[in-house]
Amino acid sequence: MEVSTIQVVLVAVLGVLMHVLNVLVLRPRSLRAKLQRQGIHGPSPHFYFGNIPQIKALLLQVKSAPTTHVKNREEDVSLSHAWPFTLFPHIQKWIQQYGPTYTFSSGTIQWLMVADIDMVKEIIMYTSLNLGKPNYLSKDLGPLFGQGILTSSGQIWAHQRKIIAPELYLDKVKSMVNLIVESTNITLRSWETRLESEGIVSEIKIDEDLRSLSADIIARACFGSNYIEGKEIFSKLRDLQKLLSKIFAGIPGYRYLPNKSNRQIWRLEKEINSKILKLIKQRQEETHEQDLLQMILAGAKNCEASDGLLSDSKSHDRFMIDNCKNIFFAGHETTAITASWCLMLLALHQDWQDRARAEVLEVCGNGAPDASMLRSLKTLTMVIQETLRLYPPAGFVVRKALEDVNLKGIVIPKGMNIQIPVPVLQQDPQFWGPDAHKFNPERFANGVLGAGKFPQAYIPFGAGSRVCVGQHLAMTELKVILSLILSKFRFSLSPSYNHSPAFHLVIEPGQGVFLKMTRI
Repeated sequence: MEVSTIQVVLVAVLGVLMHVLNVLVLRPRSLRAKLQRQGIHGPSPHFYFGNIPQIKALLLQVKSAPTTHVKNREEDVSLSHAWPFTLFPHIQKWIQQYGPTYTFSSGTIQWLMVADIDMVKEIIMYTSLNLGKPNYLSKDLGPLFGQGILTSSGQIWAHQRKIIAPELYLDKVKSMVNLIVESTNITLRSWETRLESEGIVSEIKIDEDLRSLSADIIARACFGSNYIEGKEIFSKLRDLQKLLSKIFAGIPGYRYLPNKSNRQIWRLEKEINSKILKLIKQRQEETHEQDLLQMILAGAKNCEASDGLLSDSKSHDRFMIDNCKNIFFAGHETTAITASWCLMLLALHQDWQDRARAEVLEVCGNGAPDASMLRSLKTLTMVIQETLRLYPPAGFVVRKALEDVNLKGIVIPKGMNIQIPVPVLQQDPQFWGPDAHKFNPERFANGVLGAGKFPQAYIPFGAGSRVCVGQHLAMTELKVILSLILSKFRFSLSPSYNHSPAFHLVIEPGQGVFLKMTRI
């Protein structure tokens, strides 16, 4: 009996060791070898950390450009938008060394970096059944995203999209315009109050106000609650985002360590989930119109166990919580950041600010825009599109090969992850011309198709079948918010503004956006 127990223990230990060997060495080496045999190479990885040490070393070497103070003069437009290789210096180094397609590792996660436009075109054509989302999104970043629509693949993703996408179609979004106007006016009245108390000119840090505004809009439009009731969820999601942005995904076992950072992450995740579940249970006890939350609740209820999607009450709760977190995060964070970048660029380029304001006043008069007016705001649309080109919210489009796929004659093995560097493509001079790093909304005068050499090099809302379901809502919000601000205020960049784009899971102003504002 004793010998038998020892044998069982030895077999178990051997099994664990083989699993560890497979995860850390054999499987990663096999994936890279399959691509190396086809001429795709990359930097040699550490067996445990992958290429994370090299990435960190390059980030330390390439320090941010000196703090840029921009004077309130139209001719002083020296601020540089060529930031992608400052934030991601490893991409520049390895593209120069290995070409636009190369392999690298983040811990045990194996990546194929794709900056080759022909390969990007083919990736866009694949369905979610071939190329899904990488596992690290729902594991390493699971506290923030779970297995919601942003991170899931296959059947569960198709079901989530079927529920959520129709609620964000353009005809539904048009009905939200009055609500967006109402929320925006509340924020602008607070700015007007500050101007009245502080004098003719006031310095306002706009990004936090815009984040609160966008949170209010998404909460009221999609969840039927006002910002006061939901502000704790948004605040805690923001704290969680900051913590997770400091973590390199893929380091085995890291997310289980009871260190200070992980303990904070676990606490925030528990609190956020509890608050969202409370919001859901309140809704279940009431009767409400068919908003997005109601559709998510119905979708969870309609998922039958026989489909293999949701098997018990716990998975039903997870389905609802994860999708609410996805909508809360994506629905307000990215829109607020883009609005901040837009206002920064318009403050820097007074000629475009004047053009956009003149258009707003012509189309909307002295009143608020309605849904029928938004299509006529051509100049403002061009400004937003150019802002999204220079400062896309997402740094990367990511996929995972759910089966062997053929891209440009190269077989990408099942299990390989793919990363497309969005800002690198969107500022590549060979696609956008010699002014690729400059703010020039005129390039979008004929729409996205006529803006650059390849439309596929412009992917601020993602690409292919996984394109952002909320892009109509985002564009509508941006047009309404910006048009109202332009109609009420003139603004320029404050000397307090430090241009320091930062990557905190999204590309955001690292030290905020400070504007000098006056009322019109």
